[in-house]
Amino acid sequence: MFPGAGFVASAAAACFAEVMTLPVDTAKVRLQLQGKSPGAAKYSGLIGTLRTVAKEEGSSALWKGLEPGLHRQCLYGGLRISMYEPVRNAVLGKDFKGDPPLTSKIFAGLFTGALAIAIASPTDLVKVRMQAQGKLPPGVAPKYPSAMSAYSIILKEEGLAKMWTGLGPNMVRNATINAVELASYDQIKESLMKYAGFQDNVYCHLASGLGAGFLAVCVGSPVDVVKSRMMGSAPGTYKGTIDCFMKTFSNDGLLAFYSGFGPNFARLGSWNVIMFLTLEQLKQKVFMRYD
Repeated sequence: MFPGAGFVASAAAACFAEVMTLPVDTAKVRLQLQGKSPGAAKYSGLIGTLRTVAKEEGSSALWKGLEPGLHRQCLYGGLRISMYEPVRNAVLGKDFKGDPPLTSKIFAGLFTGALAIAIASPTDLVKVRMQAQGKLPPGVAPKYPSAMSAYSIILKEEGLAKMWTGLGPNMVRNATINAVELASYDQIKESLMKYAGFQDNVYCHLASGLGAGFLAVCVGSPVDVVKSRMMGSAPGTYKGTIDCFMKTFSNDGLLAFYSGFGPNFARLGSWNVIMFLTLEQLKQKVFMRYD
Protein backbone atom coordinates (compact mmCIF):
# COMPACT_ATOMS: atom_id res chain seq x y z
CA MET A 1 0.00 0.00 0.00
CA PHE A 2 1.11 3.59 -0.55
CA PRO A 3 2.61 5.50 2.40
CA GLY A 4 -0.11 6.54 4.81
CA ALA A 5 -2.65 4.09 3.37
CA GLY A 6 -2.63 2.09 6.59
CA PHE A 7 -3.58 5.17 8.62
CA VAL A 8 -6.29 6.20 6.13
CA ALA A 9 -7.79 2.70 6.03
CA SER A 10 -7.66 2.37 9.83
CA ALA A 11 -9.23 5.79 10.44
CA ALA A 12 -11.97 5.16 7.87
CA ALA A 13 -12.81 1.73 9.31
CA ALA A 14 -12.82 3.08 12.88
CA CYS A 15 -15.06 6.04 11.95
CA PHE A 16 -17.55 3.78 10.15
CA ALA A 17 -17.73 1.47 13.16
CA GLU A 18 -18.20 4.51 15.42
CA VAL A 19 -21.21 5.75 13.46
CA MET A 20 -22.83 2.31 13.44
CA THR A 21 -22.39 1.57 17.16
CA LEU A 22 -22.54 4.97 18.91
CA PRO A 23 -26.12 4.51 20.27
CA VAL A 24 -24.94 1.44 22.19
CA ASP A 25 -21.97 3.41 23.52
CA THR A 26 -24.29 6.20 24.67
CA ALA A 27 -26.39 3.65 26.56
CA LYS A 28 -23.24 2.17 28.09
CA VAL A 29 -22.03 5.56 29.35
CA ARG A 30 -25.44 6.41 30.87
CA LEU A 31 -25.53 3.05 32.69
CA GLN A 32 -21.97 3.48 33.97
CA LEU A 33 -22.58 6.98 35.30
CA GLN A 34 -25.69 6.24 37.33
CA GLY A 35 -25.06 5.08 40.88
CA LYS A 36 -27.03 2.79 43.18
CA SER A 37 -28.54 5.44 45.46
CA PRO A 38 -32.36 5.50 45.78
CA GLY A 39 -34.00 6.91 42.70
CA ALA A 40 -30.74 6.88 40.75
CA ALA A 41 -31.53 3.86 38.60
CA LYS A 42 -33.17 5.73 35.76
CA TYR A 43 -31.77 3.38 33.15
CA SER A 44 -32.07 -0.40 33.09
CA GLY A 45 -30.47 -2.66 30.52
CA LEU A 46 -29.36 -1.91 26.98
CA ILE A 47 -32.75 -1.87 25.28
CA GLY A 48 -34.41 -0.07 28.20
CA THR A 49 -31.75 2.64 28.19
CA LEU A 50 -31.98 3.11 24.44
CA ARG A 51 -35.76 3.44 24.70
CA THR A 52 -35.60 5.87 27.63
CA VAL A 53 -33.07 8.15 25.93
CA ALA A 54 -34.96 8.09 22.61
CA LYS A 55 -38.33 8.75 24.31
CA GLU A 56 -37.18 11.55 26.60
CA GLU A 57 -34.56 13.23 24.43
CA GLY A 58 -35.32 12.14 20.87
CA SER A 59 -33.61 9.55 18.69
CA SER A 60 -30.84 11.97 17.73
CA ALA A 61 -29.68 11.95 21.38
CA LEU A 62 -28.44 8.40 20.83
CA TRP A 63 -25.77 9.88 18.59
CA LYS A 64 -24.66 12.51 21.10
CA GLY A 65 -20.91 12.83 20.94
CA LEU A 66 -20.69 11.70 17.31
CA GLU A 67 -18.60 14.69 16.27
CA PRO A 68 -15.89 14.22 18.93
CA GLY A 69 -16.29 10.47 18.47
CA LEU A 70 -15.22 10.84 14.85
CA HIS A 71 -12.40 13.18 15.92
CA ARG A 72 -11.30 10.48 18.34
CA GLN A 73 -11.42 7.66 15.83
CA CYS A 74 -9.51 9.63 13.19
CA LEU A 75 -6.70 10.20 15.67
CA TYR A 76 -6.85 7.30 18.10
CA GLY A 77 -8.24 4.65 15.77
CA GLY A 78 -6.07 5.64 12.85
CA LEU A 79 -2.87 5.73 14.92
CA ARG A 80 -3.31 2.66 17.14
CA ILE A 81 -4.42 0.32 14.36
CA SER A 82 -2.05 1.47 11.65
CA MET A 83 0.99 1.48 13.99
CA TYR A 84 0.30 -2.00 15.41
CA GLU A 85 1.91 -4.14 12.70
CA PRO A 86 4.96 -1.86 12.17
CA VAL A 87 5.65 -1.79 15.93
CA ARG A 88 5.11 -5.57 16.24
CA ASN A 89 7.48 -6.22 13.35
CA ALA A 90 10.05 -3.75 14.68
CA VAL A 91 10.08 -5.62 18.01
CA LEU A 92 10.73 -8.88 16.18
CA GLY A 93 13.46 -7.50 13.93
CA LYS A 94 13.80 -7.71 10.16
CA ASP A 95 15.42 -11.16 10.25
CA PHE A 96 12.58 -12.84 12.19
CA LYS A 97 10.93 -15.80 10.45
CA GLY A 98 7.65 -17.58 11.27
CA ASP A 99 4.52 -16.54 13.17
CA PRO A 100 4.97 -13.58 15.56
CA PRO A 101 4.78 -14.68 19.23
CA LEU A 102 1.87 -13.49 21.35
CA THR A 103 4.18 -11.43 23.59
CA SER A 104 5.24 -9.21 20.69
CA LYS A 105 1.60 -8.70 19.73
CA ILE A 106 0.64 -7.72 23.28
CA PHE A 107 3.55 -5.29 23.59
CA ALA A 108 2.71 -3.65 20.26
CA GLY A 109 -0.93 -3.28 21.32
CA LEU A 110 -0.03 -1.78 24.70
CA PHE A 111 2.47 0.66 23.20
CA THR A 112 0.34 1.90 20.31
CA GLY A 113 -2.82 2.12 22.44
CA ALA A 114 -1.10 4.23 25.12
CA LEU A 115 0.62 6.51 22.62
CA ALA A 116 -2.50 7.05 20.51
CA ILE A 117 -4.79 7.90 23.42
CA ALA A 118 -2.19 10.25 24.94
CA ILE A 119 -2.64 12.28 21.76
CA ALA A 120 -6.40 11.82 21.38
CA SER A 121 -7.57 11.99 25.04
CA PRO A 122 -9.21 15.45 24.77
CA THR A 123 -11.54 14.09 22.08
CA ASP A 124 -12.51 11.27 24.45
CA LEU A 125 -13.26 13.75 27.23
CA VAL A 126 -15.52 15.84 25.02
CA LYS A 127 -17.31 12.76 23.71
CA VAL A 128 -18.12 11.51 27.24
CA ARG A 129 -19.19 14.98 28.43
CA MET A 130 -21.60 15.31 25.49
CA GLN A 131 -22.95 11.77 25.94
CA ALA A 132 -23.52 12.41 29.65
CA GLN A 133 -25.79 15.38 28.97
CA GLY A 134 -29.34 14.30 29.68
CA LYS A 135 -32.64 15.96 28.87
CA LEU A 136 -32.72 19.60 29.93
CA PRO A 137 -35.72 21.69 31.07
CA PRO A 138 -37.46 23.71 28.32
CA GLY A 139 -35.52 26.82 27.42
CA VAL A 140 -32.28 25.63 29.00
CA ALA A 141 -29.49 25.36 26.46
CA PRO A 142 -27.04 22.46 26.71
CA LYS A 143 -23.68 23.35 28.17
CA TYR A 144 -21.91 21.66 25.28
CA PRO A 145 -23.94 22.35 22.09
CA SER A 146 -21.16 21.10 19.82
CA ALA A 147 -17.77 19.45 20.00
CA MET A 148 -15.83 22.56 19.03
CA SER A 149 -17.67 24.65 21.63
CA ALA A 150 -17.03 21.92 24.23
CA TYR A 151 -13.28 22.07 23.62
CA SER A 152 -13.42 25.85 24.06
CA ILE A 153 -15.62 25.76 27.19
CA ILE A 154 -13.53 23.12 28.98
CA LEU A 155 -10.33 24.95 28.07
CA LYS A 156 -11.70 28.28 29.33
CA GLU A 157 -13.36 27.01 32.52
CA GLU A 158 -10.98 24.26 33.58
CA GLY A 159 -7.67 25.00 31.87
CA LEU A 160 -5.49 23.16 29.35
CA ALA A 161 -4.43 20.39 31.75
CA LYS A 162 -8.07 19.43 32.35
CA MET A 163 -8.40 18.54 28.69
CA TRP A 164 -6.50 15.40 29.71
CA THR A 165 -8.79 14.65 32.70
CA GLY A 166 -8.79 10.93 33.36
CA LEU A 167 -5.66 10.41 31.23
CA GLY A 168 -4.28 7.83 33.68
CA PRO A 169 -7.23 5.41 33.57
CA ASN A 170 -7.79 6.32 29.93
CA MET A 171 -4.24 5.25 29.01
CA VAL A 172 -4.51 2.07 31.08
CA ARG A 173 -7.94 1.30 29.64
CA ASN A 174 -7.08 2.00 26.01
CA ALA A 175 -3.64 0.43 26.10
CA THR A 176 -5.13 -2.69 27.69
CA ILE A 177 -8.13 -2.91 25.39
CA ASN A 178 -6.01 -2.13 22.35
CA ALA A 179 -3.58 -4.89 23.26
CA VAL A 180 -6.41 -7.36 23.87
CA GLU A 181 -8.30 -6.35 20.70
CA LEU A 182 -5.42 -6.29 18.24
CA ALA A 183 -3.34 -9.10 19.74
CA SER A 184 -6.33 -11.41 20.16
CA TYR A 185 -7.68 -10.61 16.69
CA ASP A 186 -4.23 -11.29 15.26
CA GLN A 187 -3.88 -14.50 17.28
CA ILE A 188 -7.42 -15.80 16.68
CA LYS A 189 -7.21 -15.10 12.95
CA GLU A 190 -3.82 -16.81 12.74
CA SER A 191 -5.08 -19.85 14.69
CA LEU A 192 -8.30 -20.19 12.68
CA MET A 193 -6.36 -20.17 9.42
CA LYS A 194 -3.63 -22.46 10.69
CA TYR A 195 -5.61 -25.05 12.67
CA ALA A 196 -9.30 -24.74 11.74
CA GLY A 197 -9.06 -24.55 7.98
CA PHE A 198 -10.41 -21.01 7.67
CA GLN A 199 -9.46 -18.86 4.71
CA ASP A 200 -8.57 -15.18 4.95
CA ASN A 201 -12.15 -14.13 4.25
CA VAL A 202 -15.22 -12.50 5.79
CA TYR A 203 -16.10 -15.51 7.98
CA CYS A 204 -12.61 -15.58 9.49
CA HIS A 205 -12.67 -11.81 10.07
CA LEU A 206 -16.13 -12.02 11.64
CA ALA A 207 -15.17 -14.76 14.13
CA SER A 208 -11.86 -13.07 14.98
CA GLY A 209 -13.49 -9.65 15.53
CA LEU A 210 -16.22 -11.06 17.77
CA GLY A 211 -13.69 -12.98 19.89
CA ALA A 212 -11.47 -9.91 20.19
CA GLY A 213 -14.43 -7.78 21.32
CA PHE A 214 -15.51 -10.23 24.02
CA LEU A 215 -12.01 -10.52 25.48
CA ALA A 216 -11.55 -6.75 25.40
CA VAL A 217 -14.73 -6.19 27.45
CA CYS A 218 -13.80 -8.84 30.02
CA VAL A 219 -10.39 -7.26 30.61
CA GLY A 220 -11.17 -3.57 30.16
CA SER A 221 -14.61 -3.06 31.74
CA PRO A 222 -13.44 -2.00 35.27
CA VAL A 223 -11.08 0.64 33.90
CA ASP A 224 -13.71 1.74 31.38
CA VAL A 225 -16.20 2.39 34.21
CA VAL A 226 -13.65 4.47 36.13
CA LYS A 227 -12.75 6.42 32.99
CA SER A 228 -16.41 7.22 32.27
CA ARG A 229 -17.06 8.31 35.87
CA MET A 230 -13.99 10.55 36.03
CA MET A 231 -14.78 12.17 32.70
CA GLY A 232 -18.55 12.39 33.10
CA SER A 233 -18.75 13.63 36.71
CA ALA A 234 -18.53 17.20 37.96
CA PRO A 235 -14.97 18.53 38.46
CA GLY A 236 -13.68 17.68 41.94
CA THR A 237 -15.87 14.61 42.41
CA TYR A 238 -12.80 12.38 42.40
CA LYS A 239 -9.26 13.27 43.47
CA GLY A 240 -7.72 10.80 41.05
CA THR A 241 -7.87 7.34 39.58
CA ILE A 242 -7.39 5.47 42.86
CA ASP A 243 -9.95 7.68 44.60
CA CYS A 244 -12.47 6.91 41.85
CA PHE A 245 -11.81 3.18 42.17
CA MET A 246 -12.22 3.31 45.94
CA LYS A 247 -15.38 5.44 45.93
CA THR A 248 -16.96 3.31 43.22
CA PHE A 249 -16.21 0.15 45.18
CA SER A 250 -17.32 1.67 48.52
CA ASN A 251 -20.53 3.25 47.24
CA ASP A 252 -21.68 0.79 44.58
CA GLY A 253 -19.85 -2.49 45.21
CA LEU A 254 -17.62 -4.75 43.13
CA LEU A 255 -20.22 -5.39 40.44
CA ALA A 256 -20.25 -1.67 39.64
CA PHE A 257 -16.99 -2.20 37.77
CA TYR A 258 -18.95 -4.36 35.34
CA SER A 259 -21.87 -1.95 35.17
CA GLY A 260 -23.15 -1.88 31.62
CA PHE A 261 -21.30 -5.10 30.72
CA GLY A 262 -24.04 -6.12 28.27
CA PRO A 263 -24.07 -2.79 26.42
CA ASN A 264 -20.28 -2.69 26.63
CA PHE A 265 -20.00 -6.07 24.93
CA ALA A 266 -22.70 -5.16 22.44
CA ARG A 267 -20.70 -2.02 21.70
CA LEU A 268 -17.19 -3.48 21.57
CA GLY A 269 -18.24 -6.76 20.00
CA SER A 270 -20.15 -5.10 17.19
CA TRP A 271 -17.55 -2.33 16.92
CA ASN A 272 -14.73 -4.82 16.44
CA VAL A 273 -16.68 -6.90 13.93
CA ILE A 274 -17.61 -3.84 11.85
CA MET A 275 -14.19 -2.22 12.11
CA PHE A 276 -12.14 -5.32 11.27
CA LEU A 277 -14.46 -6.37 8.45
CA THR A 278 -14.28 -2.85 6.97
CA LEU A 279 -10.53 -2.61 7.47
CA GLU A 280 -9.82 -5.97 5.83
CA GLN A 281 -12.05 -5.10 2.86
CA LEU A 282 -10.41 -1.71 2.44
CA LYS A 283 -6.97 -3.28 2.53
CA GLN A 284 -7.82 -6.09 0.12
CA LYS A 285 -10.13 -4.35 -2.37
CA VAL A 286 -9.23 -0.66 -2.28
CA PHE A 287 -5.72 0.07 -1.12
CA MET A 288 -3.94 -3.05 -2.41
CA ARG A 289 -4.45 -1.84 -5.97
CA TYR A 290 -2.00 0.98 -5.25
CA ASP A 291 0.85 -1.45 -4.49
